[in-house]
Amino acid sequence: MTDNNLARSSTPRIAADQLHAYVRAIWERAGSAPREAELVADHLVAANLTGHDSHGVGMIPRYAASLADGQLQLNLHAEVVKDAGAVLTVEGHKGFGQVVAFEAMEAGIVRAQRIGICAVGLRGAHHIGRIGHWAEQCAGAGLVSFHFVNVAGDPLVAPFGGADRRIGTNPFCAAYPRPGKPPLVLDFATSTVAYGKTRVAYNQRKQVPAGALIDHQGVPTADPKVMHEAPFGSLTPFGGHKGFGLAAMCEIFSGALAGGFTTHADTLGTTNAIINCMLSVIVDPAAFDAPDAQAEADAFIAWVKASPLAVGAERIYEPGEPERVTRAEREANGVPVDAATWTQISAAALAVGMSADEVARWSALLQ
Repeated sequence: MTDNNLARSSTPRIAADQLHAYVRAIWERAGSAPREAELVADHLVAANLTGHDSHGVGMIPRYAASLADGQLQLNLHAEVVKDAGAVLTVEGHKGFGQVVAFEAMEAGIVRAQRIGICAVGLRGAHHIGRIGHWAEQCAGAGLVSFHFVNVAGDPLVAPFGGADRRIGTNPFCAAYPRPGKPPLVLDFATSTVAYGKTRVAYNQRKQVPAGALIDHQGVPTADPKVMHEAPFGSLTPFGGHKGFGLAAMCEIFSGALAGGFTTHADTLGTTNAIINCMLSVIVDPAAFDAPDAQAEADAFIAWVKASPLAVGAERIYEPGEPERVTRAEREANGVPVDAATWTQISAAALAVGMSADEVARWSALLQ
């Protein structure tokens, strides 16, 4: 589900290119090199365009606070610390995730194109944002990929059967390229809703879907304030024990296997930054003896989408299709940014050194 479902029709909008320019200007003023600022803007605005406002420009205040804390490190790059052929271990050094994840995927793509497969263990990256972005990067190179991610030391989700936060939102993502067609992209947090979706709902004074939250006593609630005002509650894992199990494996595969760290008593509160580790497996489909792979994939998608619609359903979407629909609408009509989020972004822009007059000029573009 995209955050488009949470937006009011009256929410102010800004053209995507203007929003991109504003984000780029904020980070250049903060000290990012032009290429870094561009990659951050590319990623954040793309998240908004696809309807994932939880991972879009609303993250800027959190990033600015992390920079002020000395956690987010500007102008650092991914470092390959071990090259084992089909396995690359990459250190992020708390650099912008939008940069180090891009560079880690670039390295993995080149290796997979050369030998057929590459597993990339990225550790210690500052928030890498919407994971689908990295799967799409691989798909753009004609490669299949799947990705396990943890949010190290920042628990927000209660385990199945538990009453307090013990796990991160720990996304899983996979993508399948299709020549001449958009890739199939599956991308979701292992919590019932992403934490950022509660921020969007909280800023808009709306409730979240039933079953997504519990309060500090473990009682179900639909009020997002339990994630943003003390005493704090927790997100729930999606699908009960199944979502919890997948979250646990994301934690182990990305945080432990890739050489990063996992969430436990010794790692709680070690940083105010959002630190991600990601295990990505990138595969060249040409490496398999499967000449009919694309035809079989297309036949399956056509078969599924031909199902008679259930009562109340308007359409059967293939993985990644809702994001494409939302992107087309927002590219045409602008990106919605609610007033509370825009105020927070403006405050962050001021905090990193932008003048009040500059912020006012950018704010005039929001209509």
